[in-house]
Amino acid sequence: MLPEGFLGRLQQRLPADRLFTDPVDCYVYGYDNSRKIFPPEAVAFPLTAQEVQGIVALCHAHRVPVTPRGRGTGTAGGSIPEQGGVALSLERMNRILRLDPANRLLVAEPGVLNQAVQDAARQEGLFWPPDPTSAAYSSIGGNLATGAGGPHAVKYGTARDHVLALKAVTGTGELIRTGSLPTKGVVGYDLTRLLVGSEGTLAVIVEATLKLTPAPLRTAGITATYRDAAHCAQAVTRIMAQPRLPSALEFMDRGSLGLVRSRRPELAPAAAQALLMIEVDGSVEDIRETQAAILEACRNPGLLQAEPTPDPDALWAARKTLSPLLRDIAPKKINEDIAVPVSRLPELLEGLAALSAKHQVTNINFGHAGNGNIHVNLLLNPDDREAMRRGEACLEEVFDLVIALEGTLSGEHGVGREKRPFVSKEIDPVTLALMKNIKRAFDPNGILNPGKVLP
Repeated sequence: MLPEGFLGRLQQRLPADRLFTDPVDCYVYGYDNSRKIFPPEAVAFPLTAQEVQGIVALCHAHRVPVTPRGRGTGTAGGSIPEQGGVALSLERMNRILRLDPANRLLVAEPGVLNQAVQDAARQEGLFWPPDPTSAAYSSIGGNLATGAGGPHAVKYGTARDHVLALKAVTGTGELIRTGSLPTKGVVGYDLTRLLVGSEGTLAVIVEATLKLTPAPLRTAGITATYRDAAHCAQAVTRIMAQPRLPSALEFMDRGSLGLVRSRRPELAPAAAQALLMIEVDGSVEDIRETQAAILEACRNPGLLQAEPTPDPDALWAARKTLSPLLRDIAPKKINEDIAVPVSRLPELLEGLAALSAKHQVTNINFGHAGNGNIHVNLLLNPDDREAMRRGEACLEEVFDLVIALEGTLSGEHGVGREKRPFVSKEIDPVTLALMKNIKRAFDPNGILNPGKVLP
């Protein structure tokens, strides 16, 4: 329930077409790709940093929860208004403010789509490496909030590695500036890297200066198929241990490969139980030498077939069909994005198979193997209480396995509300207490995306 007088003051700050209060209109902004629903009591659509300041300051004064949102594509429930209040939709702050090829940077508002950044950079022979599979419909603000990665993180790094500076609004409504335009800058604490991945719990990003990278001269692909996941994981370890790295290295297990083969039967032979989709980039000579090195690293007793492919775009088109196909067959699946050191990947896959069998839960795995970042999908029927109980028990042990392998509970999706109960498995009490103090410094009334990230 909003405090008396709050809504009237909010209506004074925004025109009627940029403030929703009808529950029917607000409902749309109460869910994301986690498929959980918590409708807000109002939805605000700012166009400027000053409007964001005014809205947040008003919420701070009245202690009203405010949940920043991009396009709602996240899977961890990070952008749903769990405690009601105001959903702060940044989707209309969608301008590219500056494209500066001389300094290899682009300045964007948070509502700009990732694909729009890619298209603008490409015109100058540049690109922005973070490229999640949702690039066509996820926003830069959301990418930065979760610290998104994508296939090319294996060579180029995640969002945190490609942000030079930010403008953001704290929980008191104050505007702060972090970072610097030069790629070297060590004055003060690195608040830029702190805000990236904080899921809107510390400040609302209203402008981002992104570091662009020269686009590769050429790209090429490799596919390698294996008789089992264990030999496939061993190949990943060998590939990542040699000096010539791929620009992307994706893994599919038997279940995910079967789904993709239903649409693309030519992708792999019938005997294949695991697949690597590999991209290399650089000059013609670089590609030739890198392909040769990776093909050699792929060889082990479980290899069925490894060969260059001239069109890597076809590989990514096949890869991007996976998540929609999984949603079709299991709309309420548990979707996690755990990550372990690459050398522990064989143990992870072996452990996941054992847990799936133990709890009688169908599990499909795929993901960014070059980072040890695997998307675990537990396919469950939410109407079957016993199956859900087994799935939750399985998930608990999956997280225990990841921690035992020196991994992390989330590689790129964030914590949101879905992983919040498990955070203390990874972060010790002293460190958590320090994080909570940081949260209070940025947001003393605790209004920014409450109930997210920290247990």
